[in-house]
Amino acid sequence: MQLRTYGDDEDCLDSQDTKYFPFDAHWSKIVDVMQEGLLLVDTNGTIRMVNKALEEITGYSREELVDLSCTIFNCDACMRVRSDAQSAWCKLFEKGKIVRRKCHVMRKDGTYVTVLKTASVLFADDGTPLGAVETLTDITELDRKENELQQLSRLLDENTIFHGMVGRSAKMHKIFKLIEKAAQSDAPVFICGESGTGKELVARAIHDLGPRSDEPFVQFNCAALNEALLESELFGHVKGAFTGAFRHRQGRFEAAHGGDIFLDEIGDLPMSVQVKLLRVLETKTFERVGENRQLSVDVRIITATNKILPELIYSGEFREDLFYRINVVPIHLPALRERKEDIPLLADYFVQRLRCKSEKDIKGLSPRTLRMFMDYSWPGNVRELKSSLEYAFVLADSGHIEPEHLPATLQAPEFQAATPVQGIAQEDDQKKQLIQALRQSGGNKSEAARILGINRVTVLNRMRKYGIDLKKVIHH
Repeated sequence: MQLRTYGDDEDCLDSQDTKYFPFDAHWSKIVDVMQEGLLLVDTNGTIRMVNKALEEITGYSREELVDLSCTIFNCDACMRVRSDAQSAWCKLFEKGKIVRRKCHVMRKDGTYVTVLKTASVLFADDGTPLGAVETLTDITELDRKENELQQLSRLLDENTIFHGMVGRSAKMHKIFKLIEKAAQSDAPVFICGESGTGKELVARAIHDLGPRSDEPFVQFNCAALNEALLESELFGHVKGAFTGAFRHRQGRFEAAHGGDIFLDEIGDLPMSVQVKLLRVLETKTFERVGENRQLSVDVRIITATNKILPELIYSGEFREDLFYRINVVPIHLPALRERKEDIPLLADYFVQRLRCKSEKDIKGLSPRTLRMFMDYSWPGNVRELKSSLEYAFVLADSGHIEPEHLPATLQAPEFQAATPVQGIAQEDDQKKQLIQALRQSGGNKSEAARILGINRVTVLNRMRKYGIDLKKVIHH
């Protein structure tokens, strides 16, 4: 095999290698369609061939590079490799190959580009080294984003970010400590809080911090399927158990064996499935659909809901004995309006992440926008805050995010801050209207929401906010 320089007419490979494809006629085209930069040097480090991608990365033309030493690139990794060599001019010829090393090479204009380099020595049939081939992948943009994320991480130290959850308020620090303690226990954990407060992040953190972290973490939304499919999804089924059951199916509990299973929206679980879940908690056994054989399972159960389970127990929609089984270690996540001191930190965190993703030069929130954020009630919590900033990044091009870049809900008059007297009067009217709607609906919160023209979650939020006892309201 001969080492070929760019433009030579000699065969690149011997006749045995070229009988299936004419490499000699197409070799230059092949290397020039590569996305990675390609560089061939001889045993003295003299450049013998480059491709188009390498020209674009370095700014040099192939005519300028061929016959020059590869030291022209001032590669920091190559300097270290050459200085460590003992029996050759470069340690590459002693090691045989270098695999994916991050380094910096100097372009023709004197600037540096960050690349991932892979190098390998080429040998003749008798073992004599002929030269070396190197590939360079430009990762400058990835390196820039990584640096920005590192800067963000420095801004968000260990006291403000915890397994994806951002906050420096006393309430969140209390939650972080509770998560750490809950993770070390094998007891069931019950996570409650409004929609958008980060219940999934809490469940994942409990798994990652616990002794089962190397085992499966299976997540399932109990509101995602109807009752007929739910039991099969959780516990599996055997072939022929029902129409369409053409084969055996493993359920989520089997898949989670040895690890943790996270059942989100547990308040939407049908009563028939609640009975089976209670059995799993009590006996660590279950049956597949269509099978009488009991299977043992070793899982820690984590559940979550944005519903108020005691109310569901009162209305007969949730089993009281199941509630006490899952509510061993309760973790209540505060609404964003209850920890407003975290809003500027959360906003900065999401802005920096979106800036890296979108490459827009957006510096952050303007003072007016920050005031709107602090005055807004955030019924959708952290999820709504993140979505609002994603929306703003679509409209804004650079500079600061202004109020006009935000969704209409944040700009609507009913969401703007009222004076203290107005605020008290509005809250009093809101409470009276809610009580009247609940009485009119007989305690049905969905119907009360329809009467008021709001969603069910808002009804629950206002009931918590005003301390409304559903029993007292109905029987008043």
